[in-house]
Amino acid sequence: MDRPTRARCIDPHGAKVRPGGNTLSSLLPSIPPWELVVRAVLIYVALLVALRIFGKREVGQFTLYALVFILLVANALQPAITGPDSSLGGGLILVLALVLTNAGVGWLDRFPRFHRLLAAPPAVIIKDGDYLRDVMKKEGVDQEEVETAMREHGVGDVKEVQLGVLEPDGSISIVATGAATRTKRRVRFSQRSR
Repeated sequence: MDRPTRARCIDPHGAKVRPGGNTLSSLLPSIPPWELVVRAVLIYVALLVALRIFGKREVGQFTLYALVFILLVANALQPAITGPDSSLGGGLILVLALVLTNAGVGWLDRFPRFHRLLAAPPAVIIKDGDYLRDVMKKEGVDQEEVETAMREHGVGDVKEVQLGVLEPDGSISIVATGAATRTKRRVRFSQRSR
């Protein structure tokens, strides 16, 4: 658009352009609210399933490349959730749909059957001083990560480990041979319905 056309607020194709745009159209969604809700719920479920399939190491350990991956996935999924809508009302509908979906999944997680779908079971990766390499390979854990966890627990050699467990949150617990169990974090108990 050239300067004289911009000064008159006229589109070169003949439509009048108002400075600042239409305020009402920036507040109301341009697509039906139910479509925004369906898009948000479907993307939420798809991402939840994908992260569950990735395994506990991807979820529990945020390396630099994992953080970049999460940021890019979020950026790539944004158009799939919003579609052509960029209104404030559409954004509020999406936030409400995602919050309610997350609350619903959190509520369902109280039930053991549903919890087993979402949370991977713990995996024993060291038993009686020996690495269980098949399990480590399946879980995507390398020996260097396990040795780091052993050092964090004050254990210098794998022969001193009675049990090493890859927990559902991606952390590695180490139980030393003949020693009291030590943990680096607080244990939080939640009541599960039976």
